[in-house]
Order: sequence, then structure tokens, then C-alpha cells
Amino acid sequence: MKNLELKIPPVGVWLICALTMWGIARLLPFGALPHLPALAIAVAGIGVGVGLAALWSFRKARTTVNPLDPSQATHFVSEGVYQLSRNPMYVGLACCLLAWAIWLSYLLTWIGIPLFIAYMTRFQIIPEERTLRLKFGKEYENYCLKVRRWL
Repeated sequence: MKNLELKIPPVGVWLICALTMWGIARLLPFGALPHLPALAIAVAGIGVGVGLAALWSFRKARTTVNPLDPSQATHFVSEGVYQLSRNPMYVGLACCLLAWAIWLSYLLTWIGIPLFIAYMTRFQIIPEERTLRLKFGKEYENYCLKVRRWL
């Protein structure tokens, strides 16, 4: 399955999961949960905020945000939200999926969140980490010891 590594942009994976969740809500509408739009909007706001903060950190460091080729990174970013998570952009996307599940209000739609996390960990994050270890060495190793992969 190595051929899936770094192939689908994270936003594409997110979109596939979001559409799958929507399809589940339409085709298998059982396990209804209370509709909590204010909570969904708040969680989405947190997700967008975390994602934008992560992008800002990369922009400040003047390094690439291209998730398909982490070898293009010119600087190692460990400031801002990167002190809380090694992958805050992906945490932001996961929060938005959580918000979407809350909005859809069906229990089965929640499956999209662990699927997103599992796919991203195996086919995006682990290959990125491999590249960053080679590129930034001990500095990245020490960072990994201090900061969790997700939260």
C-alpha cells in the first residue's frame, strides 16, 4: 500500500470523508442524534482557526505547505500551534469533520472521523515524518519526543 503514500492531498481525503458522511446520512438515516447547529459551528470555527494558525506559522517561516512533497520544506516549524500538535493542519481538518458529524446528526456519520485519522496517519503523516527526520535530523527527533502527533 506504499503507493498511496503522499498521493491524495489532505483536503481531498477530507472531502472524500465528508462526502461519505453525507452519503451515510442520506442513505442510512438511523441513529438520529440531537441537532446542535451552534455546537457544530463552534467546532468548525475551532478547526478553521487551528488550520489557519498552522498555515500562518508556515508562511512566517517561509516554507512550503505542499503536503505531497515534504522534502521541499526549507525550515522546520515548531512554533505557535506546532507546540501543541505536530500536525495542526490535519487536526483542524479533523475538527471540521467532527463539526460536520455534529451537523448531520446521525451516529453512523461519525465513522468518517476515525477513517480520516487512520488514513492520514498511515499515508500522509508517517511518510512526512520519515522525510522530516532525514531532512532535519536530531532537531526533529527531539521535537517528536516533546509534541504529540495529533493532540
